[in-house]
Amino acid sequence: MITILDHNFSQLNEFLSEKSFSKIFILVDENTHEYCLPVLMGNLETLTAFEILEIEAGEEMKTIQTANQLWEILTEMQADRKALVINLGGGVITDMGGFVASTYKRGIQFINIPTTLLSMCDASIGGKTGIDLMNYKNMIGTFTFPEKIFVYPKFLETLPFKELRSGFAEMLKHGLIADKKHWENLIQLNKLEPEVVFPHIQQSMDIKQNVVEQDFHEKNIRKTLNFGHTIGHAIESLCLEQGNPILHGEAVAAGMICEAHLSYLENLITKEDSKVIIENIQRYYPYLEISDFSDEDICKLLLNDKKNVESKINFSLLSGIGSSVYDHQCTQKHILDSLTFYRELNDPSL
Repeated sequence: MITILDHNFSQLNEFLSEKSFSKIFILVDENTHEYCLPVLMGNLETLTAFEILEIEAGEEMKTIQTANQLWEILTEMQADRKALVINLGGGVITDMGGFVASTYKRGIQFINIPTTLLSMCDASIGGKTGIDLMNYKNMIGTFTFPEKIFVYPKFLETLPFKELRSGFAEMLKHGLIADKKHWENLIQLNKLEPEVVFPHIQQSMDIKQNVVEQDFHEKNIRKTLNFGHTIGHAIESLCLEQGNPILHGEAVAAGMICEAHLSYLENLITKEDSKVIIENIQRYYPYLEISDFSDEDICKLLLNDKKNVESKINFSLLSGIGSSVYDHQCTQKHILDSLTFYRELNDPSL
């Protein structure tokens, strides 16, 4: 399903030539329109008519309003069930484009061409599509696999450093939950640059793909991929609500620090392991100021997490470096203690 593209996109062109699509719709945001679409168009070889669909960049665009606009455009352009949507972009584009395609006329085909490290290693893989609802992350969506995922490594060279660092958080997570060697290889990197990071991307993609193949609909082991995301999504949602959006990976990094400490408090990992994990995450990610968010604000969002059952917060936590557990219910005291722990990381008096 995942193909690394060569310099002239021959594998993509072969895929398109083998299919009989009635029309192609290429979904981009303003950034991928400028930096990535020219590369795609310069290598695209197809006689099928195509249209470019552009939305503004940013998580705040991942809404039902945007989806409705895209459905209306597809309808106006008479897209039928043999049409193809190409999602050219980061996690917002692959989430949004996949959701729109999987619901339009009960589902049309789509492929993902991820352009960010986050989408290459995580968001474009696994068949999760979705939009946000009232600042709750990915509350509306489907489980629908793309027909193919095509990865073009040179797109990483178009990324600002913060976007590259954002995606690196998901790579670290993959190592922590499933592959100690992968984690150890990553924390040996002294700088985050495309040519330094790219040799490790395949392993990260393979870890996620392997988990998804075991549990597509997230009934069990796939939940481990949510490590760092329960608290991380709450922080991300509150920042979005404040009108101060942060990158997904920044929120996940903060969430992994909290949840690594929570894993220790719940006697799942040793204090030494939690210290090693937290100190290495801190090497790459600056502290996020969450003092404006009360415990009550954060816990309200935790209670709406998609993994919960009967109003009980289910965490995916670590049972070691390279192993994890899911559906773990923590004491409220430990949850609040983990938030206090994170806040105090930035207190020079401690």
